[in-house]
Amino acid sequence: MAARTGRLAAAIPLAAALAAVALAAASGATQGGLASAGLDPWVYGFFADRYPLFFAAIAYGAAQVALLPVSAPGWRGWLGALLGLALVLGLSLHPTYGGLVLRAGFSVGGVAFLSGQTMGVAQGLGAIVAAVVLGSALGFPALLARGLPRRGAWLRSCGLGLLRFAALAWALGLLAAARDLGLAGFPRLPLSGAQAALAGTIVLAAFLPHTIFGLIGPRASVETTPGRG
Repeated sequence: MAARTGRLAAAIPLAAALAAVALAAASGATQGGLASAGLDPWVYGFFADRYPLFFAAIAYGAAQVALLPVSAPGWRGWLGALLGLALVLGLSLHPTYGGLVLRAGFSVGGVAFLSGQTMGVAQGLGAIVAAVVLGSALGFPALLARGLPRRGAWLRSCGLGLLRFAALAWALGLLAAARDLGLAGFPRLPLSGAQAALAGTIVLAAFLPHTIFGLIGPRASVETTPGRG
């Protein structure tokens, strides 16, 4: 039962990201409509125009940390969830849309490109740096909630952590390439029809690897008893 619950919890963040895209499409959300609701700082600007699907990453990350009490019952799980939500939302939305996550990635990628690196290398470096920032917001709360791995599980945990980090960098890199992959108009125009399907496909392809590695799941930590692990 615990294993099935863990697998279900690992799949929920992907469902949340796809649901965010579906909600944007179903509601016909646009920059103008959201701005009229007082959300100007989070719907206008360079990052909102260049990285329109980053909101799916926010939904994915928020759902992942919110589920920490499922894998780590008790006060540590709830503390990790609260800290995680504060970090994910703060690093993604302050001072405006994209937060430090996109700004750090764009800055490093831009400097790399101006220093003579190819566009592909620059974009890859930007995605890695963005993943470091967002991954920290996901990883530190999880460590707080679950504790350190048990002795003998360090190698597996480190390997899985590296795979999940690489998958997160892939996800952010793919979301950043949404314009190049054909997404146009949104958020100036509603996300509908073929554009909505394209957005959903990009988000699915972006976060599916990270979800798969999440299904492997962490083993018991030094903070859990063998019966609970």
